Amino acid sequence: MTEEEIYQLKYPIGKFDIPSNISREQIESWISILEHFPERLENLVQDLSDEQLDTVYRPNGWTVRQVIHHVSDSHHHSYTRFKWALTEDNPVIKAYYEDRWGELADSKTGPIDMSIQHLKAIHFKLVFLLKTVSEADLNKAFIHPDTNEEVLLKQNIGIYAWHSNHHYAHIENLLKRNKWF
Repeated sequence: MTEEEIYQLKYPIGKFDIPSNISREQIESWISILEHFPERLENLVQDLSDEQLDTVYRPNGWTVRQVIHHVSDSHHHSYTRFKWALTEDNPVIKAYYEDRWGELADSKTGPIDMSIQHLKAIHFKLVFLLKTVSEADLNKAFIHPDTNEEVLLKQNIGIYAWHSNHHYAHIENLLKRNKWF
């Protein structure tokens, strides 16, 4: 496998590039992605067998099941980070070891429906919140402890819209490659 093929499997939609100028229209587009993602994901994976769910989407990658549980865990953290930034002054967020979380029993063997339902709930809450925030709120930020960088909430909306599409593409591409559609 070439480096380009490996990169394409790892980043099927490319890496997220934060625009220097984030318009209100861009934010609304990202919020729409977040609003519809849980249903899109559910429709994509609802007919997969346990064997298919336990297939890795790329060499040295997670299984489809682990990806679904990871997205649920990650977006739960994201929601909390939004709330912290909206209620505290530039809080330093808590990082977590997503690779270790992905190896826990709930991620490796748990039914995907629990994470699909969690995504529906957390995205419902997140989207409701994001549709109510002001421009000033969108410029609030948190500090990520791994990079010590400030992340504006309007950037984080884009990051998680990308994250949704990124992992959706991992699963969708596997389904296409294996002709599981």
